[in-house]
Amino acid sequence: MKTVKTILGVLVFALMLTIVSCKDAKKDDATIKTEQAEKKEYASAYVCPMHCEGSGSDKEGECPKCGMAYVKNEDHNKDGHKH
Repeated sequence: MKTVKTILGVLVFALMLTIVSCKDAKKDDATIKTEQAEKKEYASAYVCPMHCEGSGSDKEGECPKCGMAYVKNEDHNKDGHKH
């Protein structure tokens, strides 16, 4: 009976430790940079037709990665919403 209580206590402790450690998990820098690059690529007024990583601009121009001319992003919302 003592062995069962010990095993049960260890399992409860491990569960509590797992819950607390997962609660404070944060995104790593690589994930954050990737999300920011995708946002710029798809949320800019002008985007690269090849969807190069980190491309996109609020002005017409060329993609710095592939050299293609930017195209107007029809889904772009300057003030954050559509009317």
